[in-house]
Amino acid sequence: MRLAAIAVTVKPLTSPTTPKLTHFSVPTTINPLKLNNIETPEFSRTPLKQGLLFTHSSSVKLAKNWKEYQGINKWEGLLDPLDDTLRSEILRYGQFVEAAYRSFDFDPSSPTFAMCKFPKNSLLTRSCIGETGYKATKNLRATCGIQLPRWIDRGPSWVSTQSSWIGYVAVCQDKEEIARLGRRDVVISFRGTATCLEWLENLRATLTSLPDDVANVGPKSSGAMVESGFLSLYTSGTSTCPSLQNMVREEVGRVLEMYGDEPLSLTITGHSLGAALATLAAHDINSNFGNAPMVTVISFGGPRVGNQNFRCQLEKSGTKILRIVNSDDLITKVPGFVIDNNDVADKKAVNVAGLSRWVQKRVEDTQLVYADVGQELRLSSKECPHLSKGGVATSHELSTYLELVNGFVSSNCPFRATARRVLGKHQREKLASL
Repeated sequence: MRLAAIAVTVKPLTSPTTPKLTHFSVPTTINPLKLNNIETPEFSRTPLKQGLLFTHSSSVKLAKNWKEYQGINKWEGLLDPLDDTLRSEILRYGQFVEAAYRSFDFDPSSPTFAMCKFPKNSLLTRSCIGETGYKATKNLRATCGIQLPRWIDRGPSWVSTQSSWIGYVAVCQDKEEIARLGRRDVVISFRGTATCLEWLENLRATLTSLPDDVANVGPKSSGAMVESGFLSLYTSGTSTCPSLQNMVREEVGRVLEMYGDEPLSLTITGHSLGAALATLAAHDINSNFGNAPMVTVISFGGPRVGNQNFRCQLEKSGTKILRIVNSDDLITKVPGFVIDNNDVADKKAVNVAGLSRWVQKRVEDTQLVYADVGQELRLSSKECPHLSKGGVATSHELSTYLELVNGFVSSNCPFRATARRVLGKHQREKLASL
């Protein structure tokens, strides 16, 4: 769900000498390098205000308490105010999503359109996210399950591209990074919507039951349902391209066989559509691998994925989900609506729990009643001085999310740039009360 064309540069998280990231936001199939009819764009620069380098103290803290930062205690006491080590980790995983976007070929005239532009072995370095200590081990593709009419083949090939590169799996291989993290980490990263057929899948907003091979937790009558289009992209395949589900399972099985006897974590991250696929993948892994390590989702600007029963299945399976949400991002408020959202921080979500049971039952029968999942870190573009005037598209950008995470302090002091003003106000109020 990429809605606008904007280039933003954010400071790297690894070292001050690492090349700066430049985040492209591209609608459907426009090549960001050819916007405005130029081969080398003039990038607008909106750097993160605080360069987050990994200090020795934060590294020791992470290594000793990595399970807490992966959500073993639902990030209790770490979100408000936002713990600096957790902030660094969120931004680090945001880089892996950035790499997924930068590696995707958006150019419909390119022979590699909808594929990965870089070889797997050099994906992370060539996507300019700096030295990570990780190595990509598997390319992932998603396939649209919509049956297209035959006449669609007469149009441009990019219109009917059924399967496309959606992300990758990367395993931490650097000994120093493994020591800093306190375990070997495996990242699965997904980009957001990029092709026409992916947009069509996004519009299939009605809920559908999880198939038996996905809903493997609890009784089959559990009633867990997810968005039809997201499930289609996760489970559909062709004779020449296996489903994203099969690719994920195959690679996770290989990784567990190779590294299962050492401390291990699976971190699945994504933006927009990628956030939804990350949630489905996490549920699938925990449901089908009895020996799965700790599985954590770090999602940016994700839409709703499933109903309340699906949320219950996620919780029973032990899946840890941290949703980073921009209050001004419309994508996080769709699809459908929420009937009862008491378990999440957003009390302003659409809530019609006061309706009579008969009316509520009729509403649920529409198969458009969703439930937010996991824990929520709620941010707001309006609290950021140089993002407050941005439009709907800007609010959804991954670069906006990284900027907001980098600047967020707490719910009482939403952004670093406003900290001095807010603290000054509190001090004046305190003096006035004496």
